[in-house]
Amino acid sequence: MAEPEHSHHPSARGKGRTERCTPQLLRLLLWAGTAFQVTQGTGPELHACKESEYHYEYTACDSTGSRWRVAVPHTPGLCTSLPDPVKGTECSFSCNAGEFLDMKDQSCKPCAEGRYSLGTGIRFDEWDELPHGFTSLSANMEMDDSATEYTENCTSSKWVPQGNYITSNTDECTATLMYAVSLKQAGTVSFEYYYPDSSIIFEFFVQNDQCQPNADDSRWMKTTEKGWEFHTVELNRGNNVLYWRTTAFSVWSKVSKPVLTQLMYKWAKPKICGEDLKGAVKLPASGTKTRCPPCNPGFFKTNSSTCEPCPYGSYSNGSDCTHCPAGTEPVLGFEYKWWNTLPTNMETTVLSGINFEYKSMTGWEVAGDHIYTAVGDSDNDFMILTLAVPGFRPPQSVMADTENKEVARITFVFETICSVNCELYFMVGVNSRTNTPVETWKGSKGKQSYTYTIEENATMSFTWAFQRTTFHEAGRKYTNDVAKIYSINITNVMDGVASYCHPCALEASDTGSSCTSCPAGYYIDRDSGICHSCPPNTILKAHQPYGVQACTPCGPGTKSNKIHSLCYNDCTFSHITPARTFDYNFSALANTVTLAGGPSFTSKGLRYFHHFTFSLCGNQGKKMSTCTDNVTDLRIPEGESGFSKSITAYICQAVIIPSEVTGYKAGVSSQPVSLADRLIGVTTDMTLDGIISPAELFHPESLGIPDVIFFYRSNDVTQSCSSGRSTTIRIRCNPLKTVPGSILMPHTCSDGTCDGCNFHFLWESMAACPLCSVADYHAIISSCVAGVQKTAYVWREPKLCSGGISLPEQRVTICKTIDFWLKVGISAGTCTAILLTVLTCYFWKKNQKLEYKYSKLVMNATLKDCDLPAADSCAIMEGEDVEDDLIFASKRSLFGKIKSFTSKRTPDGFDSVPLKTSSGGPDMDL
Repeated sequence: MAEPEHSHHPSARGKGRTERCTPQLLRLLLWAGTAFQVTQGTGPELHACKESEYHYEYTACDSTGSRWRVAVPHTPGLCTSLPDPVKGTECSFSCNAGEFLDMKDQSCKPCAEGRYSLGTGIRFDEWDELPHGFTSLSANMEMDDSATEYTENCTSSKWVPQGNYITSNTDECTATLMYAVSLKQAGTVSFEYYYPDSSIIFEFFVQNDQCQPNADDSRWMKTTEKGWEFHTVELNRGNNVLYWRTTAFSVWSKVSKPVLTQLMYKWAKPKICGEDLKGAVKLPASGTKTRCPPCNPGFFKTNSSTCEPCPYGSYSNGSDCTHCPAGTEPVLGFEYKWWNTLPTNMETTVLSGINFEYKSMTGWEVAGDHIYTAVGDSDNDFMILTLAVPGFRPPQSVMADTENKEVARITFVFETICSVNCELYFMVGVNSRTNTPVETWKGSKGKQSYTYTIEENATMSFTWAFQRTTFHEAGRKYTNDVAKIYSINITNVMDGVASYCHPCALEASDTGSSCTSCPAGYYIDRDSGICHSCPPNTILKAHQPYGVQACTPCGPGTKSNKIHSLCYNDCTFSHITPARTFDYNFSALANTVTLAGGPSFTSKGLRYFHHFTFSLCGNQGKKMSTCTDNVTDLRIPEGESGFSKSITAYICQAVIIPSEVTGYKAGVSSQPVSLADRLIGVTTDMTLDGIISPAELFHPESLGIPDVIFFYRSNDVTQSCSSGRSTTIRIRCNPLKTVPGSILMPHTCSDGTCDGCNFHFLWESMAACPLCSVADYHAIISSCVAGVQKTAYVWREPKLCSGGISLPEQRVTICKTIDFWLKVGISAGTCTAILLTVLTCYFWKKNQKLEYKYSKLVMNATLKDCDLPAADSCAIMEGEDVEDDLIFASKRSLFGKIKSFTSKRTPDGFDSVPLKTSSGGPDMDL
């Protein structure tokens, strides 16, 4: 979101200005999706309204989600004949940021240059006066009769607009700033605030129209350490009422306040100073009466000025207890932010850093808004603070989830100020067992927050130990080195107290309705209290199952389990390219696989290495990798039971010390760490959810098949990994690597990581190749042998697939050989030649007879022309056959016949035919 002081644009109220940043108590920049509704009256008939005299607005949405666009005059009664109402856009319709809705044609258009739009949001960044819709209220924290005069003085203690920001009160009144908004769809509210004074209680919370608060982790705002900070809260669809509330506690106020406590000053023990020395200060006089700071959330003040827990079914912000509204239940826990006295479930002591014996001394002292380490006998003493918790109980509305191991969480804000190598340890003990160090901070650390997730419902203890120096030196040189804890918040504590209530699922009974738990994978409807199943392939936020927005979609390549508690990959994946579709089945890689890193050496030369365990996919999302800390077991005598710390994850890491180094029969496994608690998604892209899998960390892929990348996150948060750890596994096809294949670490980073927070691995295997399809084989057709032809199918080389379809069976077909067709061709040719010969002879013989007859006709015609006697008949007379035979007996050679056929006609158009006389004389031509 852009800083308002850098914006040059018309504001939400239509004013353009340039703002400056002034460090005051509190400034709010509000974003909220909203809808405005204006009713329109009718005026007297005058002239027809011009387009410049009216504007368009939408009516309220009806039950079907529809609305109408109507024209509204700027000045009612000035004109008439407005455009008729038309059907409006759907109520859920909205424009994107940078666009505005042109009401004339009801379409989204981009903003003009130099202007901006928040889309469905509204922004308040000018506070010359209290904007429309905001309400400022004030009240006295104490509501007894003795505070009547003081209550009247609170009427002026309100939120005051200061031009560029709005400020709260600084007296001991409670000032509340309220804003109501109706959202057509779920949205968010964001504001920027400045809150440096921890003596002021500042809370922000949201309620619906039934005065039921939303389920937020905490309504108490954190003090700002680095100037202005942003805070964002999700809003539900429907009516939302936003509250900003402050209450100040000033021990120097000049106004007469109810007296609750009498101050008494004592020297801190052990006393390491001399009050009789020159320049020494004296103890202040005891007996001064002053107002006490408030109780911690979930507690209330008694008449004896002590803090007692509110009874079950009620909550408080540190003042009075309030019963939870109907349909809600208290959220139990402990939130310690005021340190007037040490809570009853906490104790403090000092442990000697030399002989490790406990001393009857106070290790930590309370100081109002924080608790700090006292001065020990020696600088290397451990200042111990312990918080004991009997057990945990999730809210009644939260169904037990075997897949989600989170039972509760503890969050604390701390700070260390050191001049040398001080150390602050945070340790956890389970069922009275030895404390196990969880995190260590060395040297000075600025004010920061740390969260530890509790995954076991047992009696637990949380211990903070501060040591100024590890050197064994006599005396005290570093008394100014100190550790401070400002707040401790632990959730779901058995017999805890509540600072707020949240909606629950309702169950009908004879006495009315009571809270119950929804089935696994069901969320709670805030309005009705009815349980609804989450949509497919979504997971439910187990500890905030309110509204359908609590169902979070799974990442790419994953799906939800049956109870919607986690997303997992069932060892299948598909990748579509323009050329083909790659289908994968990684079932052969579902079993756990281990990998040992290269050897490392301590400063003393002792060898160790990191050991990784992988469980890639399948198993209905169950985490199969286990890493154990067996150091304690090895030290316990044989036959006695011990306690081993083990973690279960998709990927985990442990430090292995070989047996030849430790002297034990077996190697030592220690410091187990989870590297993958959640599968974010499976894709071929190199980036997902802010996690990057650099391709250059490994040798390039050369087969043309893209790597399939699994993206994971870990829940563990450390100093260096403030967002937790992440892990990526590249699954690469390698036909030469038999199952399960081999796992490689980056060649430029040892032990799989270059920064200790992001781990990367390459898994090459034959099982990582895509499933075989018809595109991966081709057919080979044999020649026809003895009337049989065979078709065989073989894989393309190199074979780049695994599993999938099998090669088709060999196919045999009946065929005809070349010899057969040759015989058929010869036979057909021979028959054709014989047929042509016969036809030639036939037509030749017939032509001979025609030639003769034609010759006779010609001769007869010649005789006629020479006045010869006419023939009695044209037919062949009896006895002429012999003559004909004689004539034809004198046969010509084949050449002569051909020549006779090719003879030319005479110029008069007749053919010349040679004739022979009956007496055998010379031929003559006709």
